[in-house]
Amino acid sequence: MLKKDFISSWGTMCRIMENQQSGISLYSVNLSRNALKQMIAVVRCLQTLYENRRYSALLPELQDTARVNIRHYSVLMGYDFHITEEQQVKLIEVNTNSGGLWLACRCYESNAQQFPEKLANKLLHTFINEYRLFCKSQKVRPQLIAIVDQQPLTQFLYPEMQIFAKLFQQAGIDTVIIDPSEINAKETGLYYQDQRIDLIYNRHCDFYLQSPEMRVIADAWKNQLVCLTPNPRIYGLLADKQRMADWSQPGFFKELLSSKQASCLQQAIPYTKSFHTYSKDELWSERKKWVFKPANGYASRGVYVGEKLTKNKFNSLDPQATLVQQRIKPSVTVMPDGERFKTDFRLFVYRDKVTFVSARIYQGQVTNLRTPGGGFSKVRIS
Repeated sequence: MLKKDFISSWGTMCRIMENQQSGISLYSVNLSRNALKQMIAVVRCLQTLYENRRYSALLPELQDTARVNIRHYSVLMGYDFHITEEQQVKLIEVNTNSGGLWLACRCYESNAQQFPEKLANKLLHTFINEYRLFCKSQKVRPQLIAIVDQQPLTQFLYPEMQIFAKLFQQAGIDTVIIDPSEINAKETGLYYQDQRIDLIYNRHCDFYLQSPEMRVIADAWKNQLVCLTPNPRIYGLLADKQRMADWSQPGFFKELLSSKQASCLQQAIPYTKSFHTYSKDELWSERKKWVFKPANGYASRGVYVGEKLTKNKFNSLDPQATLVQQRIKPSVTVMPDGERFKTDFRLFVYRDKVTFVSARIYQGQVTNLRTPGGGFSKVRIS
């Protein structure tokens, strides 16, 4: 190999390794305007469903933290989609603490030190609006925002939390990034050291606030002593994977949405059902049609594509805690160099407004940020 070829190859290898560590890809993917329009329609239909007061009454199994009646929404919702060969959009998952926005932004400017100005203004508005809705006043601003996660310094997306902290601080809002154990409860609310926390940007994956470490937040949330966003209410109504099974029931949307909205969701939601409602023998024989998901999982953990599932792993799945979902193969993007990547799309959303459109490219069974050359990538709308 010539020296210049070696240097070129070594440079490429270094970039791939860096991308693998950072979750950012150098590649770009295309998204048609028609597909994006379909995605936005799904988002808006689900938000309409969420805001229908009759909807929650149909979900008797909701956790108590999800039954708290609130007047605000949830920042940085994430809606994940696959696109079929027929160019039909399919909703794979709804997320309430969707991470990766900073990675998605850096696809366009790898050396960026903060969110682009237009996006930064949108994001700041959503947090301030959440607090104003919580306080029922359009004149207030949070004095202290706490970004909360489990041992945040150890989290892969800690740099993203720092970028959000910088955004809030530049707007004159004190901000801390803390573990739940650093929060103290008083009769008047939650405190970090001696300062009252007005708003918690919740990055923790205990979505229903059930763990002992989240109990202090759960108690304050139930008594509406702190603005919590994202929160258990919207998780329970939209992002809990059990909702996909509920939405798959015939006629579920009939009394809740218009016929057009119901049709939109019925076409976009892959058929989903609880494992325990099937015969295990029948399910095993038809496994290639399904994806097996833990009902309480996140970030693709514990997700198995049926055709790759071994009999031992199949038998180890808890039927009461596992959902089976119609397998919707992700689209495949062929790059100029011939490399092939599976592709999914994530819309970052506040209420029914899309904040940012992103894509993740990967190889393997499920979405990941570990594929060499893969990760969040640029999206070209065409």
